Amino acid sequence: MRWTLKPTPDSEKVKSLAKELQVSPTIARILCQRDINTFNEAKLFFRPSLEDVHDPFLMKDMDLAVARIDKAIAKQENILVYGDYDVDGTTAVSLVASYLRTLSPNIATYIPDRYAEGYGVSYAGIDFAEDNDFALIIALDCGIKAIDKVAYATQKGIDFIICDHHKPGDEIPKAVAVLNAKREDCSYPFDELCGCGVGFKLIQALGVSRQQTIEKFVPYLDLVATAIAADIVPMNGENRVLAYYGIQVINNNPRNGIKALVHQTKKKELTITDVVFIIAPRINAAGRMKHGNYAVELLTEMDFDSAVQFAADIEIFNADRKDLDKKITDEALIQIIDNNEEDKFTSVVYQEDWHKGVIGIVASRLIEKYYRPTLVFTKSGDKLAASARSVKGFDVYNALLACSEFIEQFGGHKYAAGLTLLPENYNKFKNKFEEVVSKTIDKKLLTPEITVDAEIELSEITPKLFRILEQMAPFGPQNMKPVFKTSSVRDNGYGKKVGADQSHLKLNVFQGDNKQTFGAIGFGLGDKLEEAQNDFDIVYTLDENIWNGHKSIQLVLKDLK
Repeated sequence: MRWTLKPTPDSEKVKSLAKELQVSPTIARILCQRDINTFNEAKLFFRPSLEDVHDPFLMKDMDLAVARIDKAIAKQENILVYGDYDVDGTTAVSLVASYLRTLSPNIATYIPDRYAEGYGVSYAGIDFAEDNDFALIIALDCGIKAIDKVAYATQKGIDFIICDHHKPGDEIPKAVAVLNAKREDCSYPFDELCGCGVGFKLIQALGVSRQQTIEKFVPYLDLVATAIAADIVPMNGENRVLAYYGIQVINNNPRNGIKALVHQTKKKELTITDVVFIIAPRINAAGRMKHGNYAVELLTEMDFDSAVQFAADIEIFNADRKDLDKKITDEALIQIIDNNEEDKFTSVVYQEDWHKGVIGIVASRLIEKYYRPTLVFTKSGDKLAASARSVKGFDVYNALLACSEFIEQFGGHKYAAGLTLLPENYNKFKNKFEEVVSKTIDKKLLTPEITVDAEIELSEITPKLFRILEQMAPFGPQNMKPVFKTSSVRDNGYGKKVGADQSHLKLNVFQGDNKQTFGAIGFGLGDKLEEAQNDFDIVYTLDENIWNGHKSIQLVLKDLK
């Protein structure tokens, strides 16, 4: 692990902000590092307001999208709400469909089959729309590159509205409206919305002519917060506001589907991290193991008992998914060793019977072992399909672009992408990808990095500091939970390995002559017990530990040396 201390902000700014907010220099420093330099910026950050949600009509083509939907409703046309099979896509479809059903009975949903149709807008989906007399398709979390598909639909007299957040190509599909803040000709003030976020802007815009204020749309934010968390988009700007209110909805009055997913957990209150690890994998499991329709049915179900049954089915899919991803990860690790590829710059593995639904998870697991850009391939029809994952700081999308001569189709983001290629091009692609990465990656990016916000003494950890840090939630990219470094701490002698497989580390640490100890837990750090015998340095976040009704501040260790 590399420990990197964030650059120290301007000391005068820190001093001024600490005084204005009446907080410690440590808190002021962390805020300045996040571009929060004034009282008003801090107020916006700590007290997100629905007034900070932007006017949806600032997004290019929003007026065209609203006009076309209003026309469809007035003429009683059938509208097909179409979306990808992952969490962002299924939540977006559930959100837009459930709102449109308050305006028209002629609304249906469509999630493409992950295996038969693949990612994004499909010809099969357009044929389904034609066969069932749909005049309008609203595509969510996909479609920005569906130039040929939109043209195909147009020939059949079917209109398209695209709501996407992926990077556009050189050409924009000729749809009635293309809502995407990443369009170069779009001046919307925030371009990091997820697909469900773009869907939310669409229903917000539809509400304007119906005299519906933003408050009317708050109940939909449980879906938006789930998508923001699962899609790992930046947790700042408008996303922070939407997630902040969405978490409140999840905890106080969620829709039946989300209530059914969480009612078996013992947690009284969910954080955004719980959404990532409890709600999102279960929604995803439907599209991975069976069909994304299950997720949409769960999230739009009006009857709680029916939602509980859907949730129970999805729980089984999720258990199957866990078994599969462990099995395939083990097979992939063996393949890397057998091929003598442990010291390469990339991991590229392939087996034709690997389950397409879990190869993205497997790619992430391989990065935990070999920290480098990774692709996991499987057979998909007469082609090979892969999920790509990257390491912090390296743009895998650009690397794939450099290998495009061997690729049939690809799309995605800086850190995650999907692609297909012909079987005969697999080895050529694999060699080219290794060559591209080896020449372009900064070698230090191949060692995992822990970014440290501030170096502090243990004596600075107080209930007030912890309360303020808690108010910085929800956490996510661009607003990660603050990480601290403390030097020369000691364990009180009762440190031990814990957990069923003894893989975790439990310590009680103190510093210098101050005998106040803090409980510390290091998940996956069991093998570091030896290093905790004398003085050592730690990097950690702060959490609340509740034991027998007693609350205390606990250090969650990320590393020690």
